[in-house]
Amino acid sequence: MVKRKIVIKKKKQNRLSMLMVSIAVVMVLIVVAIRSVDLQAKQASYDARIAQLNEQIALEQQRTEELNEYEKYTKTKKFVEEVAKDKLGLVYEGEIIFMPEK
Repeated sequence: MVKRKIVIKKKKQNRLSMLMVSIAVVMVLIVVAIRSVDLQAKQASYDARIAQLNEQIALEQQRTEELNEYEKYTKTKKFVEEVAKDKLGLVYEGEIIFMPEK
């Protein structure tokens, strides 16, 4: 009879221990799930930021190419002539300029 009470008491303790362990595992799973959702949201925002930065890099590379082309153009004789005519009002010797009537 005493052994039987001891066995029943141990079974109850085992059940209580299993219940406590189960509760602890469930709590850990809940925390992991919540953190997982937070991390996924952060990952999505980081992906959007990466896409935005890649687009910005592409635009800056295009701008760099345009500036390089403009630099090459500014070193040509045609550019010098245009600046001399437009900004300084210079003309070639013997060149006739026709002005529109006002």
